[in-house]
Amino acid sequence: MESTISRTQYWHNEQVISGQQCPEGVRERLPAHGCLRASEAIGAWPDYRPTELRCLKALSGELGLSSLHYKDESERFELASFKALGGAYAVQVVLRDEIGSAVGRTITLADVAARQWPEEAAAVTVVTATDGNHGRSVAWGARRFGCACVVYMHEGVSRGRQEAVEALGARVRRIKGNYDDSVHAANRDGRAHGWLMVSDTSWEGYVDIPRDVMAGYTVMSSEAMDQWVMPEPPTHVFIQGGCGGLAAAVCVDMWDRYGEHMPRLVIVEPVSAACLLESARHGVQSRVDITTESVMAGLSCGEVSLIAWPIIAAGASDFLAITDDRIAPLMRRLAREESIIAGESAVAGLAGLIEARKDDRLWGRLGLTTQSRVLLFGTEGATDPEVYRSMVDEAD
Repeated sequence: MESTISRTQYWHNEQVISGQQCPEGVRERLPAHGCLRASEAIGAWPDYRPTELRCLKALSGELGLSSLHYKDESERFELASFKALGGAYAVQVVLRDEIGSAVGRTITLADVAARQWPEEAAAVTVVTATDGNHGRSVAWGARRFGCACVVYMHEGVSRGRQEAVEALGARVRRIKGNYDDSVHAANRDGRAHGWLMVSDTSWEGYVDIPRDVMAGYTVMSSEAMDQWVMPEPPTHVFIQGGCGGLAAAVCVDMWDRYGEHMPRLVIVEPVSAACLLESARHGVQSRVDITTESVMAGLSCGEVSLIAWPIIAAGASDFLAITDDRIAPLMRRLAREESIIAGESAVAGLAGLIEARKDDRLWGRLGLTTQSRVLLFGTEGATDPEVYRSMVDEAD
């Protein structure tokens, strides 16, 4: 079911599986043992601590909801982004496998964290593509675990995000085009140079490492569920789109925890990069040609992750595509009223929720009522301080 509310696009997934336990065919795409392994490894990092789950009482009352909670990732390690949980953990896994192969014995993730094999680690180069945050996570992981790193960025990525990656010791290569072009370039050049690709999206023949990235993301959603203090679970989760890795990870994790009471999953994307909505519309993984970059830089992806799509197709009820104009005012409002530093991509879910409130038909189609308990994931803080300041100041 499709509709357009103002400039907000909406699609309901008629094929969604609801009211039952997570099907084994969905769960096996992101197995519980892999998520547990990620949780144990990340939990052992010396600077790990759960981020805060914030209650947005004023906004909840304004929107007519029972409750509204916001998982604030603005203080996630030194990177101020949930991405720190995925890319860096995947680097740890890659090094475990590569070093183990080099030394001819089984080594552990703890061995990698303790840098037990420094020469073997230093011989490895990991490569990735990024709009900003994933590249910082991979570079951070490479520095932490002792290997080299190359990061590809397209021409639309801010200078500040490049400098943040370089400050972590990675080499940055700029390419023309968009995020998807940078992924292709990183993969091609990585093969040519013998570098190991650590991507947060997946394609035919490349799923294992993105699965590890997604397993890292479930640390965030598991924290949120552990922190949930209400007697009943959330009724709705509004989650950012992008290539789909985050949405799929949250979907599986919550489905596994809540079973038949899994919250209704609403995916929010920029209109200019609504590859998940288009995939739902066509009933098959679909590509979007990005001609205009969204201010929600981390969500500006035109190609859906292969491993993520079957999970989303089964578990996501609704898809919203929003315009950029609501983003800066919401960043400003959260800073002023809630003392929350929310980056451009962090407010996408909240923006989608607020846009839905403007139309009673859409509100009803999403199943939202005065009894609804909504969970949002504020996925990043000011990951580019200059961009953040300019957008918040403009919102005045």
